[in-house]
Amino acid sequence: MNNYLLTYSIYLIVSISLTIWVAKVLFTNGRIFLVDIFHGNTALADSVNKLLVVGFYLINIGYMSLALKSTSEIANPKEVMEVLSHKLGWIILILGGMHFLNLSIFFKLRKRAKEETLKTSGY
Repeated sequence: MNNYLLTYSIYLIVSISLTIWVAKVLFTNGRIFLVDIFHGNTALADSVNKLLVVGFYLINIGYMSLALKSTSEIANPKEVMEVLSHKLGWIILILGGMHFLNLSIFFKLRKRAKEETLKTSGY
């Protein structure tokens, strides 16, 4: 039973810490793109940025909760490490995938905003 408690504790601490760190990085650095996309409307950019972070947290914490259950036996420290590496590996892959998804959305929105600016300015 102690191995389960140890595994779950480490999993939650590392997963939540990684999610918070990535969300902060996305929130801080994504704001610049959003301000540009929304033509300097900082209130709108900040609002959208906060909504994106909330969605990011909901998806990641939801997955972490679903992945918390372990179907394998955790009888010794070796199995603790194996279960943790599997679960944390999936969390890291999901965080990375969401990061690149956010970046691609930002770049597409930015490109569209620049095209609209060129159309309205007559170029």
